[in-house]
Amino acid sequence: MTTFDGIWVPLVTPFQQQKIDLRAAQQLAVRITDAGVKGLVVCGTTGEAATLDDAEQARLLAAIQEAVPANCPVALGLSGSGTYAMVERLKRFGTSPAAYLISAPVYVRPSQEGIRLHFEALAVASERPIILYNIPSRTGVNIDVETVAALAVNPKFVAIKDCGGQLNQTSALLSQSGFNVLCGDDGLMLDVFAMGGQGAISASAHIRPDLFVHLLHLIRHSKMREALALFSQLLPLIKALFSEPNPAPIKAALSMLWGMEDSVRLPMTPMSNKGKLQLAKVLEQVMSIPSPSVSNFNSPKISQSELQLQLITETTFCPKCSADLASEHCAELIH
Repeated sequence: MTTFDGIWVPLVTPFQQQKIDLRAAQQLAVRITDAGVKGLVVCGTTGEAATLDDAEQARLLAAIQEAVPANCPVALGLSGSGTYAMVERLKRFGTSPAAYLISAPVYVRPSQEGIRLHFEALAVASERPIILYNIPSRTGVNIDVETVAALAVNPKFVAIKDCGGQLNQTSALLSQSGFNVLCGDDGLMLDVFAMGGQGAISASAHIRPDLFVHLLHLIRHSKMREALALFSQLLPLIKALFSEPNPAPIKAALSMLWGMEDSVRLPMTPMSNKGKLQLAKVLEQVMSIPSPSVSNFNSPKISQSELQLQLITETTFCPKCSADLASEHCAELIH
């Protein structure tokens, strides 16, 4: 039975001359799963799902499932504006993925009642568990905690990917929603883990997934000081990977490290040359970090409450615009 916790990676979709490169996608999936991640997501935001038709998405899902071990669940991202069209898509994909990652209806900005009824209709149609995806910066609407709690009564809903960027809402989700909260804002990952978050769906974990897996391992074993030190090493990578629109920087990094073509489909554009120069410097540093050993913990323990006190004295950066989240200059509203 699939448990929806740990580190999941929302895979980029490799292209070769604008066609999906299934072999490159499989190689990437194997490399990431070998590092110990809990699961994968295909056709999410990072996977440029908006540029893929349903046939391409089905082929990509099947290719990834063929490549990874049977114990690695592969979820499928689905999004749209109309409930009935989404129901039909769920029926077409059926039991193919291990779960569906589904956002609130995009662009139309329904009421909370409309959001609840939308998801309830999808739950009836779905033959697989559903991970809610709260990303108001893209959909235009927040899924309120009360709405999440109402949906959590239905066992078809198993977790939420939280990209709301508001730690007070994350705290409420953890205490009131009744199911697992997976961090979707990579720059807030340590904060969410320290608050009790059960995992993350992390685009940054394409690079050194072993370190992101180890970060959660440290938190779970109350090794807060080591977790803070490791996250401080990962934060420059996270900032670089979100310095330009996702997934262009991730594809640029994968190209530099393993030769994957870094092309994207319009309206997305490749990472700028200036951005690539900065990214290359960060990659050199993060790739030199030694592989973690989970069996040897030498640093003294500090509690989660002590870690949270340390975190609020540190600068926490928005993973999208790199601004201090406490600053009015954070461009969260336009991401």
